[in-house]
Amino acid sequence: MLVQQILKSKGDDVVVTVAPGTPVQKVAELLSTRRIGAVIVSADGKLAKGIVSERDIVRELGRRGAACLGDPVESLMTAKIVSCTRSEGTDAVLGRMTDGRFRHMPVIEDGQMVGLISIGDVVKARLMELAAEKDALEGMIKGF
Repeated sequence: MLVQQILKSKGDDVVVTVAPGTPVQKVAELLSTRRIGAVIVSADGKLAKGIVSERDIVRELGRRGAACLGDPVESLMTAKIVSCTRSEGTDAVLGRMTDGRFRHMPVIEDGQMVGLISIGDVVKARLMELAAEKDALEGMIKGF
């Protein structure tokens, strides 16, 4: 399955972004309210400057305590973004996410964000692929 198919199956193609300079507390509130695990840091909603996840915030809270909540999001975002394109397959994306130990990956083409996928999205897509393969094999064995 391709990333493009994952994006279509999600239905919602809106990538949640925050502006540079947004306080970490506001980002944490947004993650909680939207029930999501990461947001993209972007001045215009198209060009990704970084990504910040709930893990990033929790790590900084554990290290510094509540003092970090007033800091700008850039202070703890990951600036070196690992991304994919719509034409990549689930195996390649899942491998990079697993190797990098992260759960969210922006989909970027021509330098602009076109989506955001989670490891849950990729695993769900891969399980659907495996189920379809299983059904096809069973059909061949049974002579359907």
